[in-house]
Parts: sequence; C-alpha cells; structure tokens
Amino acid sequence: MAINPQFELRNTAPADLASVQSPGIPVWAPSLKEKVRPPLSADTTADVVIIGAGYTGLWSAYYLLKADPSLRVVIVEREYVGYGASGRNGGWCSAIFPISLGRVAKLHNYDQALSLQYAMNDTVDEVGTIISEEKIDADFSKEGFLSLARSQAQLQKAKAAVRSANDFGLKGQWDLRSREEAQAAVGAHGILGAAYTQHCALVHPGKLVRGLAATVEKMGATIYENTNVVDFEPGQIQTSGGRVTAKYIIRATEGYTSQLPNHKRTLAPLYSLVLATEPLPEATRRELRLDHRFGFNDLRNLRVYAQMTTDGRLVFGGRGAPYHFGSSVSESYDVNDGIHAKIRRTMLDFFPSLEDTAITHRWGGPLGVPRDWHPSVGLDKETGLAWAGPYVGDGVATSNLAGRVLRDLILDKKSSLTSLPIVDHRSPQWEREPLRWLLVNMGLYAASAADVEERLSGKPSNISKILEKLTGAH
Repeated sequence: MAINPQFELRNTAPADLASVQSPGIPVWAPSLKEKVRPPLSADTTADVVIIGAGYTGLWSAYYLLKADPSLRVVIVEREYVGYGASGRNGGWCSAIFPISLGRVAKLHNYDQALSLQYAMNDTVDEVGTIISEEKIDADFSKEGFLSLARSQAQLQKAKAAVRSANDFGLKGQWDLRSREEAQAAVGAHGILGAAYTQHCALVHPGKLVRGLAATVEKMGATIYENTNVVDFEPGQIQTSGGRVTAKYIIRATEGYTSQLPNHKRTLAPLYSLVLATEPLPEATRRELRLDHRFGFNDLRNLRVYAQMTTDGRLVFGGRGAPYHFGSSVSESYDVNDGIHAKIRRTMLDFFPSLEDTAITHRWGGPLGVPRDWHPSVGLDKETGLAWAGPYVGDGVATSNLAGRVLRDLILDKKSSLTSLPIVDHRSPQWEREPLRWLLVNMGLYAASAADVEERLSGKPSNISKILEKLTGAH
C-alpha cells in the first residue's frame, strides 16, 4: 500500500468545493516519497508494545526510550504513521482541556484542577522544546490563540471566560481584548472583542507526527505499518502478521478505539471536518490581517478553529458532522459535502472577501469522546495494560502530557504528573444503540440550536448551559 491514502474520489461536490482534486486527503498528508515501513510478518517480543502510531504512541515511546534507552519498544499501526487524528487535526497545540476546571474540581478537587491547568500550560512549551532539541521541522510557532466575539452573546461569554479564570486563581490565563485590539489582530467580519490566551502554539500536524516517528526509530523503537491488531490481552497482542509478547501494552488508538474488540462503548467517534484554501496572496493576508501564526476561532457553541500555514493557506475546520450508528468509522465519512459546504460558508462569514478563493483540500477524521468528556491515562499494574485518551479533539498537547504520564507509570516513578486528575480516571461506558446514536446526535443538534438561540436573543444560550451541565464540556 502506498504511503499516501487512496481515498475514493467524489464528483458530487458543490460547485464552491469542486476545485478540490482529491477529497479526503489532508493538506498535511505525506508525499508518495515518504518512507514506507514494512508490516509485522513474524512473532516478536518487546518490553513495551504500543497500539497506534499517532502522537500518543510516539510520545510514549519517546519518553520511555529517553528515560531508559535499553527498553525494547515496538509500535504497531493498522495503516501508516499519522493516519488518524494526529495527521488530520487543525494544528492547535493548546492548553485547552475539554471539560471546565470547575467540573474537574468537583470530580477531584481544586488543587488537582489547578495543577492540571498548569501542566497543560507547561505542555505547550514542552512540545516546543522537544521539537527544537530533536530538530523536528514541524512549523512550530507559539503566539497563542484568539477567541473572537462576533455577537453580543459571544462578547458576554468572552468576558465570562476571563472572569472565571481569574476567579479560579488563574489570573492571566485569559485576557480580554477590546474591539480595536481584536480587529487589529484578525480582520474578520463583525468583531466586538475577544478573549486571548498565550498558551497555544501552531504546528504542521503531519510534519510533527512523521518527525516524531523518525526520532523514536533513531532511539531504537521499531514501527510496523499496515499491521492490524486483531486482539490483545495481558502480555500479548495478536496482529494480522504475528504475535507481539510484552510486559506492557499501551492502547493509543484515540477515535479508532471503538474498532477494537470489547471497546465498542468505550468512546463515541465524532468527526471533525476541515478545509484548506490555496495560498493567499501577501496583499490579501495583510488586508485581512492573516499574516500571523496564532490560532483563532469565535465563541460559537458548535466549535470552529482556524490557522494560517507557513505557506499562506487558511486552514478552517469545525464540528457538526453526524455520529454514525454503532460507533462506526469509515474513510467514506472523511468527506461530507453538506458539512464541508457549511464550513466554507462559516469561513466566508468570517472573511467575505475570500468568496473567489479556491479550496484545495477538504478532509475529516474521527476524534474520541468518552461518556463524561473527561480525558484519561492510566496503567493496570496487575495486567500491564495501559491506555491514554480520548482527548475530545484537544489531543495535540494532551497526548504529550499523556506520554510523560505513561513513562512515569510504566517505570514506576512517582511524580507530580502521576497525581494529575487524568490519571486512572475511568469514564462510564456509552449507552447501547440506538440510545447512543440518539444522545450523541441530539447533542450535536442542540449545540447548533444554541447558536441559533444566541443569534436571536443576543444572550448566552440556555441550551448551551444545559448541555454543559449534562456533559461538563465547554
């Protein structure tokens, strides 16, 4: 199999997306010249075997080998390095945690919630440090991110976010920006103000995941691509090409976890879809104040996210794609004409003057959502089975933190990281179908309805408040 995914091409795209030549292939995708790694073809042994060659698996391998170069680490990947969310995301390496700190404090305690946010903040810098030390070309740029307020309801939410962080003891985590300051930063339509945080960096996701893979291989790890895990149990995994026996097994499968035996209800795979424009002329970037490298979005309930790449493309993504019955995952879901067209309309709502700008890439992929929206990482010492994720779409940085936690747990090293509230957190199982399908898609519909409510009322949505109470998500 070629390293570049062979997605089914579609000829049914709306006219405004017809310029995309290969729907489903991310702008971050590897070229055909990239290294193709052979599959596992015989039984082997290791100290640690990792299922999944994305950020979680690769960061875990990196920190384990950094701490103990003598370890035998094997990574098995069903497709190729970075095939999943690690090669499809929007490129935000941020300190965002998917549930509110207030919710974390209620589930654990205040000090743990505060420690978690500090750890997330530090993780953004940690990623930058490792990229620099290992000379990984990943287009890393830490300029923060700006959450624009483009309605009165959103402006109230921006003010509330800053006030809430300050009241929690995180003064400076978020800063409020005036209309003039926000407009000077991003030339989007209808800006009334913004909330800004310094704790975010942009990366080229594909370069990062492939650079990490090359780094851990130099350190001694072995990566097998095109190797499907058929089953696993304490002490061994069974793959399409052979058995790997190991004391420790790390499940690092994120949105694809539901495809593993006995994990159908562990998480709900939700799809996030993304567009990339052709490189914008310098004059256009200056006019729209897009000549920067910080992430930005607005404060709507159905999340969107954007960044400018080093070659001048606007990458713009969002949620809203439906959950598929039975937690199914398929390449056919990576392209959705209706949702991609809606994302493009949202992009033009931000920047109407980009109407004639070509969309060159459109793609998507599943992200993992646990029943309580709470990411976790842990190790069962009796069985040697470890896991990390899911991250609810905020995994670029959190996967690095998870890798360091797994290092400490596997090497039996107590640290400040092993006492974080994500460690050994157990999310409840999702409901059985068809209730799961109804609940998840009703939640997506409610988030969309909350945005309509805010446009009509000019106030933060009551629907959104109910959703946050039910899920803890923010």
